[in-house]
Amino acid sequence: MSSQSLLPGFAEPPPLTHRLFFALFPEHDAAARIAQLARQLCDKHQLKGQPLRTERFHVTLHHLGDYAELPGDLVAIAQDAAASFTAASFEVAFDHVASFSSMPRNRPLVLRGGDQLAALEDFQRNLGGTLKRTPLGRWAKPGYTPHVTLLYDDKAVAAQAIDAIGWKVSEFVLVHSLIGQSRHIPLGRWPLLMP
Repeated sequence: MSSQSLLPGFAEPPPLTHRLFFALFPEHDAAARIAQLARQLCDKHQLKGQPLRTERFHVTLHHLGDYAELPGDLVAIAQDAAASFTAASFEVAFDHVASFSSMPRNRPLVLRGGDQLAALEDFQRNLGGTLKRTPLGRWAKPGYTPHVTLLYDDKAVAAQAIDAIGWKVSEFVLVHSLIGQSRHIPLGRWPLLMP
């Protein structure tokens, strides 16, 4: 509790429990391989963190903010922007794992990739260009590190190569995440053009 909230007339702001973002989800077989890899890494590195549930593995494209209540107007703007965006399907492949080390504790252990993610980076940048023409434009930020979070752990895992895990991206999704509840609710899915 902040010292200001103890003063008369100042209330504690409501918690931010709703997150909105665009994401890609792996195909079923790829998600199963990711889950198996996460379990193997826990055993190999004696990690205490629990792997995310298989259905929660995803690649965030654009984070659209955290809110005390889901803003229906911004959801509608995001849905309209997604509906106006066209792109061809593409392949992704992640070929190494590493901990994001910027945090002293609860570090994300993630799948990363190299040149095999160029099409994903282009897709994310082009979707950002569409968002910039809307009130959501402030969320389309430069600098993007595509990854799939496997789990969170206090122990850091050094970068290491893995057998590549990939899939064909055929759609993108607008997700409503209930922060602290480990729930992702799709608010819309948009198919990509098949070549």
